[in-house]
Amino acid sequence: MAQRVIVTGARGVLGRAVVEAFLAAGAKVAAPVRGEAADADLPAEVAVIGGADLSDPASALSAFQRAKAALGGADVVANVAGGFAFEMISDGSPTTWREMFTINVETCTNFSRAAAKELADGGAIVNVGSAAATTAGPGMAPYAASKAAVARLTESLAAELKGRVRVNAVLPSVMDTPRNRADMPSADPAAWTAPAAVADAIVFLASGDARAINGALVPVTNPAVA
Repeated sequence: MAQRVIVTGARGVLGRAVVEAFLAAGAKVAAPVRGEAADADLPAEVAVIGGADLSDPASALSAFQRAKAALGGADVVANVAGGFAFEMISDGSPTTWREMFTINVETCTNFSRAAAKELADGGAIVNVGSAAATTAGPGMAPYAASKAAVARLTESLAAELKGRVRVNAVLPSVMDTPRNRADMPSADPAAWTAPAAVADAIVFLASGDARAINGALVPVTNPAVA
């Protein structure tokens, strides 16, 4: 039977790559989005669930349940929704910290909470952390701290659900996206990782081939991989 997969953050560069990778693997895919479903611009075979504010626990639970109903069940959640901000601590704002924890931690926590209750036995949750959460350079503190929280969430939930649902995370380095190229014009994108390669790692961790992997934080950092 085809895997039934729910992908958050599907309208972003990585989220779209994850959707496409799961579709290529033969999965049925649903995608909760914050705005109107008709505006999502995702492949026609994706069940788009509109009006999903994943930072709100009730809205996240409703979005999960609607996605599950559209798929006829749910086996996998890929928590891709998130965001990035570059800001020095010395002249930064508490608002940035709150925003990073809302968009990266609360969205992941709320949707993981729904998945913990609703996923089929033998299912999988794959979160998106960051390599920056292990070693953070200047300007990375708010983002890296929020992604470190995602790592701890992954480990704790993996232990909590052990034997029923596997929980792992990928830790990408800088990804080759249009925004990163625009923001870092002097950098060499050949040193970055392709979103499609990160998506492939997520599909693997969600698959039966990764059935012995639980609670892992997997670096996905190899450069120039298409």
